[in-house]
Formats: sequence, C-alpha cells, structure tokens
Amino acid sequence: MELRDHARHLLQFSRKFTERLLECFKTPDDWVFQIDPKVNHAMWIAGHLALVDNSFICRFRPDRGRKPEGWDRLFGFGSQPQPAAAAYPSPPEVLAYLRERRQALLEVLEEMTEDELRAPAPAPSERSPIAGAPSVGHGFLFIGYHEGLHSGQLTVAHRALGNAPVIG
Repeated sequence: MELRDHARHLLQFSRKFTERLLECFKTPDDWVFQIDPKVNHAMWIAGHLALVDNSFICRFRPDRGRKPEGWDRLFGFGSQPQPAAAAYPSPPEVLAYLRERRQALLEVLEEMTEDELRAPAPAPSERSPIAGAPSVGHGFLFIGYHEGLHSGQLTVAHRALGNAPVIG
C-alpha cells in the first residue's frame, strides 16, 4: 500500500466518524454546547476542520482555495468558540463547506504526483500544521489525525448531551 492509499483511507475514515457524531447535534443550542467555556463546541470544530482542509488545498493548489469571508475569525487558528449560535453561520452552511472542502482535498491528494507527495514538508520553524513532517504526503496523514483529535472533543459533547456512543 502506498502513502497515498493510507492518507485517503485515514481522511475518509476520520470524516465518516466525524459525520456520524455531527448527525446528533440537532438544535442551535446543541451545536454550541460546551461542558466548559474553554472547550471547543461542535460548530467551532466543524468550521475549523473545513478551514484546515482549505488551508492545505491552498498550500498545494492555490487556485482551488475557497474561504468564506470572516471564517478565520470564527474558526481559524487561535479563534475561540463563541457561546451564542447566532454568532455563526447556520449548521447546514458549515456542513456543506466542510463536505465540499474534504472532497476538494481528496481530489488534490489524487492528482498530486509522487514527487509532490515525497517532497519535504515545511521546516519546523514555519507556521504550518505539517511543519516538520517527513514529507508532504505525511501531511495528509496529519490532517486525518488532527480530525481524530477534534472528533474526540465532539464525542465528549455528544455523550454529555445524552447520546449513545456511535461505535459499539
């Protein structure tokens, strides 16, 4: 199996799990539910994951990047989840962007050459989610891992809202 195959599998698997969790957030209050004010909520996580995919797309296919105005402030690195649902776009809008950006990211993965995938990732001193990775291809794996980290956060809110586990 090639690195591309592993990356594709991880990106698809992590997104499937995230989507199953997000299905359970029904009301605006569910989307911004936090067990503590310092904890990320489902709305922030969904928007953040979409922006990370978009950032990676922009790094390697700048002409394919697409980011709604103001979303960096809401979901970008260093942003803080807001407790009011009215501060955010609607869940269907965020979900549509989340899904569209993952599809675009998978397309970029498929069209990248082996040389592009084997190229060195940015140096650790650069501000990049894949800085210091062995290669650009390994960066795609990092995106899947990053999503898993945030899905773990979603799981806590999901269970605190009274939902049964999605696995098991």
